[in-house]
Order: sequence, then structure tokens, then C-alpha cells
Amino acid sequence: MKVTIGVQTEAQIIARAVAAINSHREAETAYITFLSTEQLFRTLTPMRWQIIQEMTGAGPMSTRELARRVGRDVRQVDEDVHALLNTGVLDRTDNGAVVFPYDAVHVDFTLTAAESDEC
Repeated sequence: MKVTIGVQTEAQIIARAVAAINSHREAETAYITFLSTEQLFRTLTPMRWQIIQEMTGAGPMSTRELARRVGRDVRQVDEDVHALLNTGVLDRTDNGAVVFPYDAVHVDFTLTAAESDEC
């Protein structure tokens, strides 16, 4: 399954959820949505992207195994894993392993001109 990570307003998130409920079809894509690009970039730092990249399609694994795969200290990886768990990016299995249950990741957001009070 593919996941789309993106930035949307609360209204857009609600509209997507309503459309999914009304379609009565199995979702082909999951969504991880942030309310701002700032929130997305604060959560998905380069080191955390490395974790997501390593875990995509890899199945459940221990934090120790993940740290070995990314070549980082277990404590640092554990901190990043907790941040990703707290924001719903990663899940924990019943036996305590962490999992990113997706085979592909699509990132989607649009930058627009910032509104300014100055002319």
C-alpha cells in the first residue's frame, strides 16, 4: 500500500474523509497529513526521513535493528522513533517492534505566495 504524506487544511482533511466514507470503497492510498509545512518539516527531519526510507516495505523491526541499518546510535534513533510514533507516522506492533506499513511514499503539498500586509 502507498501512503501520501502531505499538508492540508482541516477542511480539506474533513472533505477527504467524507468522500472516502461516501465512496464505500477500500482505500488504495493511506494519508499522513500535517496542517502546515512547518509542522511537516519539524517532524520529518532528514534523519527521520532516513528512518522512513529504511523502513518502507521492510516490515516490523526493533529499534536496535533500525539503528544498525541506518548506522546511527540506538538512543538517537529511539528518540526519532518516538517522535514518529507520537505523530502517527510509525506504528508499534503487539510485540513492541516498530513498523512503517507502507511499500511506497508519495509527498504532496503546494507552496503559495505568502500573504503580506506590506505593499
